[in-house]
Amino acid sequence: MAAPFSLVRSFLIPSSRSTISLTLRMSHDQFQARIPLGTTVIDQFLGLKPHPTKCQATYIWIDGTGENLRCKTRTMDTPPTSIDQYPVWNYDGSSTGQAVGRDSDTYLKAVSDYPDPFLGGNNRLVMCETLDKDMKPTATNHRAKANAVMRQIAHHDPWFGMEQEYLLLDRDGYPLGWPKNGFPAPQGPYYCGVGANRVVGRELVETHYRACLHAGLKIFGTNAEVTPAQWEFQIGCCEGISMGDELWMARFLLHRVAEQFGVIVTFDPKPAITMGDWNGAGCHTNFSTAEMRAPGGLKHVEAAVKKLEPTHAEHMRMYDPNGGRDNLKRLTGRHETSSADKFSWGVANRGCSVRIPRSVAEEGKGYFEDRRPSSNCDPYAVTGMIAQSCFL
Repeated sequence: MAAPFSLVRSFLIPSSRSTISLTLRMSHDQFQARIPLGTTVIDQFLGLKPHPTKCQATYIWIDGTGENLRCKTRTMDTPPTSIDQYPVWNYDGSSTGQAVGRDSDTYLKAVSDYPDPFLGGNNRLVMCETLDKDMKPTATNHRAKANAVMRQIAHHDPWFGMEQEYLLLDRDGYPLGWPKNGFPAPQGPYYCGVGANRVVGRELVETHYRACLHAGLKIFGTNAEVTPAQWEFQIGCCEGISMGDELWMARFLLHRVAEQFGVIVTFDPKPAITMGDWNGAGCHTNFSTAEMRAPGGLKHVEAAVKKLEPTHAEHMRMYDPNGGRDNLKRLTGRHETSSADKFSWGVANRGCSVRIPRSVAEEGKGYFEDRRPSSNCDPYAVTGMIAQSCFL
C-alpha cells in the first residue's frame, strides 16, 4: 500500500546559499498551497503598534446563506466597556442576500465582543445579529428566537458544548495535502495522527487554537479527524446563548487564520470529493442542565432525550442551513452516523442520533450528545431547538 500522502518533492539548492527548500511541485496558476504551511514570520503591520487610545471594532455577522460570515471595521474614539456602547451600524444587505437593491439598508446590532487577537491593543471583535429595515430579525437571524428560548429556561442552568469538524482545502478546492490526481490511502491512520504522512495543516490549527485563547473563547481542545485534512475543535462549556456566540466567533477566527496561510476552510458536511468511503463532518452538540449534572441526574438525561424523538423531523430541518438537505449526504447510517429519517438513542453508540456517554451511564449523571447537527449548522438554531424540545 502506498503512503497515505503521496507528495512530489523538489529540492532546490541555490549556488549562493546553503539552504535547502523542500516544496511540493506546484503550479502557481492552480493556487496550490505550500506544504508544510509554515513560512517566515513577517510584521504585517510594518512595525506600527496598536493605537494607544482608539479602538478598531470589527463587526461580524452571518449573511443570507445562513453559514457564511461577513465583517467590516470602524474606529471608535474610546474602547467600549459594555455591549450597548457599540452603535447600531448598517450595511448593504442586497450584497449579502438579505435585502433588495431598492431598499438595501440592513442593520447590525452588537451582541457580544472579544479581544482581537490579530490587531491587539484596545481592538475588539464584535459578534452582531442582523436586523431588516423594520429593525426585525432577518431570515437567517436565528439568535433572536434562540435567545428568547434560553431566557425561558434559564432556571435550568443550560450548558452546551459543540464539536466543530471541518475540512481544509487548497485554493483549487481540493483537500489540502491530497494527491492532485488521486486519493490518499484509506482512512484509519489519520484520526489524532502524528507525522507528515498522516496529518496536514497543524500549523494552521495550532495558530487558530492560540487565537481563540487570546480572544477569550472557551476552546476545550482540538484534534485531527478521520478523513485526511479534516480537523475538529471543541467550544464549551458555554451557558445558554453564549454557545452560539462563541462558536460563530471561533469559526470567524478559523477563516481569518486560514486566510493568512492561503488555505480555505469548508464546513460542508460532505464535499463531493469525499463522497466515497470517507467520514463526513458534523457538529456534535453536548447538552446538560443543573438537574442532569446533579446526583441521580441520569433520569433527567434520559427524559430529555426521549422528548427529542417527536420533534426529530423539525430538528433535521434546522440542523443545516438548507432545510436538512446537506445532512442527507452525511447521515447515511455509515461512517459513525445515524439514519437521517429515523431517531435513535443509546449508551456509547456512535451510530445513534443521540448518544449518552458510557461515563454518564456509569456515574448516573451528566449530559447527552446530539450527533445529528451538520458541520455547517447554525449553533443558534441547534441549541434553541434542543432547549425548546426538551423544556417547552
